Amino acid sequence: MDSPKRVLIVEDDLHIAELLRMHLRDEGYVVEHAADGDTGLRELERSHWDALVLDLMLPGIDGLEICRRARTMARYTPIIIISARSSEVHRILGLELGADDYLAKPFSVLELVARVKALLRRTDALARNARMDSGSLSIGELDIEPLAREVRIDGKLIELTPREFDLLHFFALSPGKVFSRLDLLNHVWGYHHDGYEHTVNTHINRLRIKIEIDPAQPRRILTVWGHGYKLSTSANGETAS
Repeated sequence: MDSPKRVLIVEDDLHIAELLRMHLRDEGYVVEHAADGDTGLRELERSHWDALVLDLMLPGIDGLEICRRARTMARYTPIIIISARSSEVHRILGLELGADDYLAKPFSVLELVARVKALLRRTDALARNARMDSGSLSIGELDIEPLAREVRIDGKLIELTPREFDLLHFFALSPGKVFSRLDLLNHVWGYHHDGYEHTVNTHINRLRIKIEIDPAQPRRILTVWGHGYKLSTSANGETAS
């Protein structure tokens, strides 16, 4: 029997935290709560968590800094940000720092629980797919090892963030196929973040910096104007037409 999923809530509003803890425990999750940023970061660093529910405005270290530090850790923890900061700037910043979802206060507790469940299902599915797909993917000089989550170009190891790896791996499963930004949000991020398709642009640009000889003239991840992006099937890449 699988161990119950562990969820860490970092939230200084005790009423909200208790409601979330109660509903998540009703779903069978092990739930712990930290009421300030410093405690939350310590808990995140010293233990394994299957999901992190993170407020932005916290005593001590704020939620954006916790999110930033979480994405420097070797272990990938799915993150849902909850915040009274509902402006587009904060939503974009949270997502681009590596959060998997963002829910503005006030929100429905049942919706938050549903999003946690969906995110955990998504994470489990990715893990199962990685275990099933134990063989490497090779496209020209680009080699991807799904189980080790490693990417090499011409034998040289390329350091990618977890999201960058997931994005490149998704492209590599269907080389030559064009995906819209919404396609990529749904399949790689796992949610339809309506209005935040430019988050994809940001990650594509960062990925190009790491895998292209000249990011300004990409030959591997190509823009198909008016449609989206595709991974070149050519051994040496190709230029966009």
